Amino acid sequence: MGNETNQIRNVVSSEVPGHSGLHLVTLYSPALRRRADFTLFLPPGREPESLPLLVLMHGVFGSHWNWWLLGNAPAIAAEMIAAGVIGPFAIAMPSDGLWGDGSGYVLHSDLDAESWIMNDLPNGVRAVSDSVQAGRLYLAGLSMGGFGALRLGAKHASRVAGISAHSPVTRLEELVAHVQEPLKDYFRAGKRDTDILYWIRRNRSCLPPIRFDCGTEDALLKGNRSLHEALRIGNVPHIYEEHPGGHDWAYWQRQVSVTFRFVSGLMYSKSSAA
Repeated sequence: MGNETNQIRNVVSSEVPGHSGLHLVTLYSPALRRRADFTLFLPPGREPESLPLLVLMHGVFGSHWNWWLLGNAPAIAAEMIAAGVIGPFAIAMPSDGLWGDGSGYVLHSDLDAESWIMNDLPNGVRAVSDSVQAGRLYLAGLSMGGFGALRLGAKHASRVAGISAHSPVTRLEELVAHVQEPLKDYFRAGKRDTDILYWIRRNRSCLPPIRFDCGTEDALLKGNRSLHEALRIGNVPHIYEEHPGGHDWAYWQRQVSVTFRFVSGLMYSKSSAA
């Protein structure tokens, strides 16, 4: 992909009628070599000069609109901001690159879903609103998006200020049990590159704060407990929680407010002000 331009282009955005602060955006992504979409929430009437950015990623079979229409994330955030429970921040809800049943937010032979999230998406957000601070990101997601948040947050630790994951896939072997694409197609950059624990251990000295949770009726509970135990044994600071619920939108709608409180605390704490 070395011949690709580094510049996004053809950014087209529109506010959603009846949904204050919500924008639908399409652009050309060099990393994906095609058009891409994201939903963007900008707190209405509350935009400071420098607005922090949370990237909220979806799971398999999904797209950019999932967190809006299925997760109700923008409305939940707006209510919490209006009530003074959290500080204002932008939320970018991107497609995953729309590769197969789910890109895993990793490199593939025909597109780079990792660079889409870490480079093109922040540039696209800035093209819509230059008040958004896109230099350091907060990453969160559900299921496959949780895998993306944990892996990308650990790999790009110096550029990420906080990680939150709900019901995350913790190993790609868990993901491919639900998609048609073979496991080898996710290892374009090598098996080690997709290993969450590898990046956590490698970048341990500069890891951002990490939290994740899983429902007690979720099939991914065993993997989440294993990741928690590995981090505990390795003395890696993190928060892990279990709550009643399964692998569904009822659980994620309840839990997304936890992510909002978590990232707002990091964004607006005295320790993160520097």
